[in-house]
Amino acid sequence: MIVTIIGTGLIGGSLALALKNKGIAQQIIGVDANSLHAAKALALGLVGKIENLETAIESSDLIVIAVPVNIVEQILPAVLDKVNKQVVMDVGSIKEGIIKSVAHHPKRTRFVATHPMWGTEYSGPEAAVNGAFSGRATVICDASASDSDAVETVENLYRQIGMHLVYMNAKEHDMHVAYISHVSHVISFALANTVLEKEKEEDKIFELASGGFESTVRLAKSHAAMWQPILMQNRENVLDVLNEYLAQLKKFKACLEKENDQYLGELIDNANKIKRIIK
Repeated sequence: MIVTIIGTGLIGGSLALALKNKGIAQQIIGVDANSLHAAKALALGLVGKIENLETAIESSDLIVIAVPVNIVEQILPAVLDKVNKQVVMDVGSIKEGIIKSVAHHPKRTRFVATHPMWGTEYSGPEAAVNGAFSGRATVICDASASDSDAVETVENLYRQIGMHLVYMNAKEHDMHVAYISHVSHVISFALANTVLEKEKEEDKIFELASGGFESTVRLAKSHAAMWQPILMQNRENVLDVLNEYLAQLKKFKACLEKENDQYLGELIDNANKIKRIIK
């Protein structure tokens, strides 16, 4: 199988490594609007060659779109314009807007909407990770709207790189990822800004930062070019989660203001129930 990956950054580059290492792709073609990223992906061996979009699509069996979600919406219709029997998939973390962008496209059925549930706070081809997807979940959205052979191609790819499959509709997916991913980034960004505002002495932050703080603000290093469009496109779901989160914060604040140590302990004990889900 010949695979074109549009966007050779963290996810695209890591997927290229997985396809290469598992022998799934005989050739991987890179397409990237960022010439520096394209050159780096080639130098690192993530892709075998760099081509323009039209040439790459013509010679490929599968096209993977691994660019920020707002860019996916812009280029997906143009990619579908150029395909015949090729399969097109994306790896974006918001699905409803992307699917709507091609809802009436005559070749919509060649597109499979997916979201592999993995990522780091880093970006660019240098951030690509070997074995990144093994043991992780990937979501396939609105599978019934895609041709069965296209879905089967994508399912086989994900299974071969060690992922297990979850099926959802786009609306359901976007609501769930707001809770388990998107709001975590907002909290991390906000905490980092709070500390930077209050702790003017940067060397003290570095010296005193413990493992707990580092793990909480790790996501604050995530690239704005990726997360700004994600949060804006999923803003209704994110706002719902943030309202609930603010309500929980107010409970902790009230406990401290009123010196209600008993209720504070109850809140912490209740939060400990997450251990049943996350080891």
